[in-house]
Amino acid sequence: MSIALLTSRALVGLLAPEVTVEVHLANGLPAFTLVGLPDAEVREARDRVRAALQTGQFEFPQRRITVNLAPADLPKEGGCFDLPIALGILAASGQIPANRLDRYEFAGELSLTGELRPVRGALALARQAAHSGRTLILPIANAPEAALVQNVQMLPARSLSAVAAHLCGHTLLAPHDGATLAPPPAYPDLADVKGQAHARRALEVAASGQHSLLLYGPPGTGKSMLAQRLPGLLPPMDDREALESAVVQSIEGSFRPERWRHRPLRTPHHTASTAALVGGGGTPRPGEISLAHNGVLYLDELPKF
Repeated sequence: MSIALLTSRALVGLLAPEVTVEVHLANGLPAFTLVGLPDAEVREARDRVRAALQTGQFEFPQRRITVNLAPADLPKEGGCFDLPIALGILAASGQIPANRLDRYEFAGELSLTGELRPVRGALALARQAAHSGRTLILPIANAPEAALVQNVQMLPARSLSAVAAHLCGHTLLAPHDGATLAPPPAYPDLADVKGQAHARRALEVAASGQHSLLLYGPPGTGKSMLAQRLPGLLPPMDDREALESAVVQSIEGSFRPERWRHRPLRTPHHTASTAALVGGGGTPRPGEISLAHNGVLYLDELPKF
């Protein structure tokens, strides 16, 4: 009877609470059981993990495998648990050492070939890992995003084999080569607007005081054009504001490192559902109001909402 414990994180709203991945191998008929309130994406990890281990030239144990994602009352979603589950099986079966696992946190989705695919919410995972004192191992495609968090210890990896080689001490993973360099924000310029002196003055007052603004008038008078230039009038984002906005977008899956420090402009259609506007749903996700945090929410044709 063998057991291995690893640390990963779930995504719940804007938080990334710690999850302990417990892998237990026992004698009996071969089986692979996954418990701990997993959703359909997490349950499908059984097939991805089996194929990734076999194509990576690892031995898949022909025993009763039980994987528990603790705490049991916390919903688990997404593919970020593929990597810790696969490593837990390798550690419990003695194929990699288990005495170094407590130094790391793991997140990553596995392809059938063992390659690591990017996961949603890497920025939130890195922010929480920075406070835990452990090193975060995650897919290399998520490294530019996670590097935006200050003081995070991070090791990007390309494949399950690369992570296993690092844990065995054969070929160590190289740290990320520095923070992501994003270009300065480029917003539509208010100087492009000809005339509209009263509307321009209203934009300047709204931006300086962070007020709401109501634009009304016939179609074609430039309301949308003016609203698109409001983010450029707001002051530059500081580190706290930039990280807050980026975490919200990372949870939703729309953040790009090149958009770092860009104030968001969200323009939902009036047919958007309540959940799309305010967030929520069966698995809570940020809505348009949250995605516009520290930026501008533009509701075109407001009465239709």
